Amino acid sequence: MKKILHVISTLNGQNSYSLALGNKILDQLKNEYPESEVVERNLVVEDFPHISEDKWQAIITPEENRTDAQKEAIAIQEEVIQELFDADILVIGAPLYNFGIPSQLKAWIGHLAKTGTTFKYTEEGPQGLVTGKKVYIAMSSGGVYSENPAYDFVSDYLIKVFGFLGMTDVELIRVEGIAIPELRDGALDKAEKQLAESLA
Repeated sequence: MKKILHVISTLNGQNSYSLALGNKILDQLKNEYPESEVVERNLVVEDFPHISEDKWQAIITPEENRTDAQKEAIAIQEEVIQELFDADILVIGAPLYNFGIPSQLKAWIGHLAKTGTTFKYTEEGPQGLVTGKKVYIAMSSGGVYSENPAYDFVSDYLIKVFGFLGMTDVELIRVEGIAIPELRDGALDKAEKQLAESLA
C-alpha cells in the first residue's frame, strides 16, 4: 500500500487544469497501487496560512521555551511536515500564475522547510532529510513554457526546492497552452500522453 499526498493550490476550483491533471495522475497511481491511501490538502479551500511574524517567532523559539500560544501558532507546521514524512508519493498541483506558483503553495513550502527536521546544514553543504519519495508535479500554464522557459519560474523552483529537502525523484507533467484557443482543447490529452510515457 502506498500513501499518496495530493496538494491542490488552484484558484479555479473544479475548472482547474492543474487539478484535472493531478486527478489523472492519481487515477494512474491508484491503478498501479490499488490499496493506496490518498490524503488531500487543498491549500485554497482551507485558506492555508502564510507565515506571519508571530508564527516566525514561534518557529525560531527553541521548543522548550515556546509558550502555549506559540505552540498553537505552529501546530499547522508540525501537521504538514508529518503528512510529508508519512507520504510515499506526492502529487502537487502547480498552476503558473504571473510566472510563479500561487502564494498558498509557497506558504505550504515555507512551513515544510524546517532546519534540523526536513533539511540540515553540514560541512559539505545542505542535506535534505526527506528521502525515498516520488514527486509528481501537475503544472498548468496559459502559455507554452516548455518551449519558452524564460518566463517559467514554477518548474525549476519546485524541482530545486524539493531536491533541497531530499526529494530528487521528481516528474514534471505539463498541461500548457490553456489560454490559447487553438491549443486549449487538446492540452489535457497531450499531458495525458506525457504522463503515460513517464509511467511506462
